[in-house]
Amino acid sequence: MSDTNPNLTNASGDDPKSLVQDLIEAGIHFGQRSSVWNPKMGRFIYGKRNGIHIIDIKETVRGLLLAKKFLTRVVAGGKDVCFIGTKRQAVDVLVNRVGDAKMHYVTERWLGGTLTNFRTIRARLKRLEELEAIEAEDNFQSYSKKMESQLRREMRKIKRNLDGIRRMDKLPGALVIIDVRRETTAIKEARKLGIPTIALIDTDGDPDMADIAIPGNDDSMRSIDVVVRELCKAIAEGRQQRSVAKTDDGSGEGDADRPRRSRRAQFRADEAPERPGDAEGATGDAPPAGDEASPSNAVAGRTE
Repeated sequence: MSDTNPNLTNASGDDPKSLVQDLIEAGIHFGQRSSVWNPKMGRFIYGKRNGIHIIDIKETVRGLLLAKKFLTRVVAGGKDVCFIGTKRQAVDVLVNRVGDAKMHYVTERWLGGTLTNFRTIRARLKRLEELEAIEAEDNFQSYSKKMESQLRREMRKIKRNLDGIRRMDKLPGALVIIDVRRETTAIKEARKLGIPTIALIDTDGDPDMADIAIPGNDDSMRSIDVVVRELCKAIAEGRQQRSVAKTDDGSGEGDADRPRRSRRAQFRADEAPERPGDAEGATGDAPPAGDEASPSNAVAGRTE
């Protein structure tokens, strides 16, 4: 691994040798059978052994460090990240790792329109909050047995599908995808909306489907855990930079006592001194034609 590009530094400050060791022990370099490979993954393949492609670990580290650097910048800029992994090996990893990182995740079936029809998804999450409030209030005792069963079944279904994104009140700044072949719908939606994608791609996947490809074994729980762990470290660093930036800007101090104004009102306030009608209204002159509705001329008219 001494040939690794020195410009690729570990975003979390960890020892690169330790990272490489963890990746190798997790078996991330084991690809699919050579009979089912995607030729586009040829540049990431080191060789073949016993009919199985071996992924170049240097390319894996390169893609992982590039993804970490990108996620740190995205999170530091105030945006969130959504992880998508509906295959059995990724479910527990995402729930534990991403939940601790306070980001969003989807571990059940990806619902079509989760991104492109986000307003409907938010409506369903609001319905979940209503059902949970009813359960907390009287545990559905005010409903009949049949209605209680229907409401509980509805609540379980919404929670199973959308619980991981219930705090996602806006579109994410990036998607992290486990197995591009399985999550094609999510990738198409992200591409349509211009959302960058990072993907762990095995030798049977298409690297062109992701903006940042991390070549590696996407069928091993250990390899998925190592990749998600490193990405969550980068997210934690980005959140720290975000909080430091807010503290340095002082945006949280004094804003509560300051009256809030819309962007349009702020624009009018900034542009008002430069309008010719304001100067004429202040001196009592007649307003120009077609400008009778301006606030300054209305004041001048009342003065006259």
